[in-house]
Amino acid sequence: MTTSSAFDRAFLPQTVSHRSSPSLANRGRGAAISLLGTLVFLVLFSSSAFAQYGGPTKLTIKSTVLGEDRVILVRTPQGYETNNRAYPVLYMTDGDAHIGHTGSTVEFLARNGRMSELIVVGTDRTRDLTPAKATGPNAAQFPTAGGADNFLKFIETEVIPQIEKSYRVQPYRILAGHSFGGLFTVHALITRPELFNSYIAVSPSLQWADEATLKRAQEFFKTRKELNATLFTSLGNEPGDIGKDFVLFKELLAGTKIKGFDWEAEQMKDEDHGSVVLRSHYVGLRKVYDGWQMPRDPETGAVAGGLKAADEHYKWLSEKFHYSIPTPEALINQIGYQFLLAETPNPEEAIATFKTNVERYPNSANVYDSLAEAYEKTGHLDWATPLYEKAQALGKQNNDPNAAIFAANFTRASDKLKQEAAAKQGGAPKEADAAKKNQ
Repeated sequence: MTTSSAFDRAFLPQTVSHRSSPSLANRGRGAAISLLGTLVFLVLFSSSAFAQYGGPTKLTIKSTVLGEDRVILVRTPQGYETNNRAYPVLYMTDGDAHIGHTGSTVEFLARNGRMSELIVVGTDRTRDLTPAKATGPNAAQFPTAGGADNFLKFIETEVIPQIEKSYRVQPYRILAGHSFGGLFTVHALITRPELFNSYIAVSPSLQWADEATLKRAQEFFKTRKELNATLFTSLGNEPGDIGKDFVLFKELLAGTKIKGFDWEAEQMKDEDHGSVVLRSHYVGLRKVYDGWQMPRDPETGAVAGGLKAADEHYKWLSEKFHYSIPTPEALINQIGYQFLLAETPNPEEAIATFKTNVERYPNSANVYDSLAEAYEKTGHLDWATPLYEKAQALGKQNNDPNAAIFAANFTRASDKLKQEAAAKQGGAPKEADAAKKNQ
């Protein structure tokens, strides 16, 4: 990062939540702000989000419900080990097949401000995901089917408590499943509707056991008056009974008038039964987190309304998701730079915004560095230098990926401050001589 070009430092995502490049201020300000509005301000997260991911952790649960040891996979967000934040949890079936790409989807959407970061928990399948015994020709092929209720009990009484004991979690749970897992997800929705807050059912096998789950869903949606949950369900290009029953399920959902229930059903005709999962998890998570991103100025892409509007937005999100969601450090930082680098700059608002970020996130190196830059740009290098020093110390302490930049900024500011002091001292005798001559 220290050897990157001025353009890279100004416009690549790793520095957006950090600080502007010193060279940026020397360019044509109107052009710079236009580009910042359309490019930089759309990205909220720093280079720490790009660190290489080490893979999920395997957690063995000695299950009394299932009468056996079960291994589950747990993927925590980047930075989990070094921060104290708590996260919502996505529980998904077929974890071994889908936790990799789904975890990357979560990371991508969170990095771009479209959703929160999540802990992702993966489990496995067939015996445990079918809610009824197989019928007809499927009976011989799936003799152990029909364990969904028992598996749901395992998740409710053993997996969730273990995750909530072992990890820092928020009281918000999402369940996602594909094929038999999609069937299981619909089954969980209609049998234990309060266990999860949102559901993503991909290519649900609703034709299973003579449409037993579809028929049960019809009764559930007919009698339910209120349900604070979100459902996204999808299907690829899948003809036959699975396609027919997906259409019936979509028609059933269209006829519901349940207070608080939000749903979406989409057929992705250019995907098949296998490939539909990746896109469905992306679109499904976008549905669950609909409205997450702050409103933007359509002309510049900048955050609209300043810090007050941001705080109001995250208050609304807290009410929607039923847990406290603070305004992110990176977003506050972004708002500060909007004031500082505007075509008509407002340094007072920029400094006030950066100060708020320091108060709310005192353990972040970045917040001190940004406030220091604002002071330096307004001619207060003496105020900026101690803040650069604080950023340098925290960057080193936290193993911040921008630590080298923080250190370079402090060295530069400190040297400049010394040079200014020396110049003043050197100029004092000359001023005295001039005064004597004028006497």
